[in-house]
Amino acid sequence: MQKDGGVYITGDESTIKAGRRKLNIKCSAKSQDTGVVVVGGGSGGLGAIEGLRAGGYSGKITVISSEPHQPIDRTKLSKALITDLSKIAWRSPEFFKEGDVEFMTGQSVKSVDFKSKKVTSDDGKSYSYSKLILASGGTAKFLPMDGLKGDLGNVFVIRSLANAQDIMKAAGENGGKKIVVIGSSFIGMEVGNALAGMKHDVTIVGMEEEPMQAVMGKKIGNIFRKLLEKNGAKFKLSASVEKGTPSSSDKSKIGAVQLKDGTSLDADLVIEGVGIRPSTDYLQDNSAVKLEDDGSVRVDEKFQIPGVQDAFAIGDIATFPYHGPSGGGKPVRIEHWDVAQNAGRSVALTINSNGKEHKSFIPVFWSAPGSQVRYCGNTPNGWDDLIVHGETDVSEGKQSWTAYYTKGEEVVAVASMMRDPYMTQSAELMRRGKMPSKSDLQKGVEILEINIPSEVKI
Repeated sequence: MQKDGGVYITGDESTIKAGRRKLNIKCSAKSQDTGVVVVGGGSGGLGAIEGLRAGGYSGKITVISSEPHQPIDRTKLSKALITDLSKIAWRSPEFFKEGDVEFMTGQSVKSVDFKSKKVTSDDGKSYSYSKLILASGGTAKFLPMDGLKGDLGNVFVIRSLANAQDIMKAAGENGGKKIVVIGSSFIGMEVGNALAGMKHDVTIVGMEEEPMQAVMGKKIGNIFRKLLEKNGAKFKLSASVEKGTPSSSDKSKIGAVQLKDGTSLDADLVIEGVGIRPSTDYLQDNSAVKLEDDGSVRVDEKFQIPGVQDAFAIGDIATFPYHGPSGGGKPVRIEHWDVAQNAGRSVALTINSNGKEHKSFIPVFWSAPGSQVRYCGNTPNGWDDLIVHGETDVSEGKQSWTAYYTKGEEVVAVASMMRDPYMTQSAELMRRGKMPSKSDLQKGVEILEINIPSEVKI
């Protein structure tokens, strides 16, 4: 049955759950070629692995990952600070074993020889490949300021399972710690909200007037702020950080964060959510690849590295041409879990089809700044108007809205809170070039009533 924009089924719970389909990648790899080498065990690498095997690839797959474990759901680190590997493992070890996927965990790549098609890890081992997928992800950045550049204890970034474990060890289980989160992006808000929910005294510092203002706009940013404040978090906005100062009781650890306006924020620990850089150090001196100014790798629509045979780059390290609404092929780098995974699936399709096909998709991300948010599209050329439908008042917990970001008459991005079907429908309409115009929305066109042909595979 349909209710409140969702589809519901009734029946015995155990029977319904037993009927859930599971991806099958069972395979016994053939050894006649050197196979695919994937550098990186994150979302992009995972999408490539599953896409290759599900699409019928029967060659060897080797994954070289700097992390000491197989792929995890990294989104749960900032959203919930989960520290138990078993609770965030994306698949079981048996799953990858059945797919005959070899993981070399805890190994970083030292260099790539694109001409001889070999990857060398930091332990001196070499791996030959017929196809190479670079999905090495990003490295979280510290601010380059005294006390905040990793030179004092209890100052953290949040990117890995080890980061989450270190944060929770410092925060403890009893609440009451003074915690400063630097950065009012989604990462900063997520980790701040999680810690406020654990009864810590959390202050989030941001440079904008409202959180995520540059991307989401002041009106939507205000909703996020109010939700987090309702959960106990505090904000210090339109603020710039000057430095961190040591604790008076232990000079090796952080004691306060100093702002440029003279404000001093006491801190038992500090978490920095100030962005990442592409993890491409192993390509810095490679003559076959010219890195972009931000350290990323420029690729084409199929995520192939131009001028290099049989090599692809995806995820946080890839700058690719965006052909979504108003994109016009503009080069973009998007640091989203879903984008990396879809890029991996696209590369898998290209390999399985001998270069004839690739997967088109619209960027999607989700967050939880006090309530569930979904977003699709991208705004590389900006947006000039915002149309919001629904309830934005958070005081009674009934917030439920859809925000349409437009440039001229074109809808370039859609955000929703507690209205998931609107975002997913919009993403597919965007992909097909069927998204209603700004004028259509103002006239009352209902997104969910637009038919997407069932015979077309999504």
